[in-house]
Amino acid sequence: MCRRRSGLARLLGTLVALAAMAAFAQSAPQKDASTLPGASRIEPSDLRTLREAPLDAAQARSFGLNAEEWGRYRELMRGALGIYSPNLDPLTALGVEARSTEERRHIAELQVRMEARRAEKTLAYQRAYDEAWKRLYPSLQPVRSDAAAGSADAAPRAAESNRLAVFVKEQCPACDARVRELQASGALIDIYVVGTQYNDARIRTWAKAAAIDPANVRAGRITLNHDAGRWLALGAPGGLPAVMHAVNGRWQRQ
Repeated sequence: MCRRRSGLARLLGTLVALAAMAAFAQSAPQKDASTLPGASRIEPSDLRTLREAPLDAAQARSFGLNAEEWGRYRELMRGALGIYSPNLDPLTALGVEARSTEERRHIAELQVRMEARRAEKTLAYQRAYDEAWKRLYPSLQPVRSDAAAGSADAAPRAAESNRLAVFVKEQCPACDARVRELQASGALIDIYVVGTQYNDARIRTWAKAAAIDPANVRAGRITLNHDAGRWLALGAPGGLPAVMHAVNGRWQRQ
């Protein structure tokens, strides 16, 4: 009987010891593999760089830039240039900050090729849009977005120097009065409404409030256009309304 009690006591002692060891192991701090000798710690910034690398490579290719050129663009935008012009595109940023004549010429050629391709695509879509409009709404005059015009100097019918480009905005009595005056004079005018965000309903509402004669629109004497950022691109001094006329293919304020 004594021997059985002694054996039971030893068994209980062993179980208590094992339980104590397990509790100690669970409470002991776990070492991160990165803290072990010889292990390199991966910083959050490193992970972010790894995630962004494929996106950067794709964006660089879309602008025709190599990795070194894209890296310089990113560096420029982290500095003063990014503060003054936060929405500057990569090619313009690199061209403005070119370090040599050769580099400036290289970037300029890249940008010209890219804009030529974009203009070709835009013109193709504009033709498809015009065809669809004539097919679906043959009796209505479409509102022009002028996305196909390309540059700020290439307003619709720019070759027709007798036409005027008139920039106006909504809720502008002076704009409405100026347009009515030009319409009464019989002038051929291309009207650009600033800030419509390509909303045709807004431009039609403005035209109705400004008393634009639909007959003049149908006859092409007056065209209604979304500004599409053209007014800002022109960089002309003064506010709206602004009446511009073409001089040697470029627009000047009248």
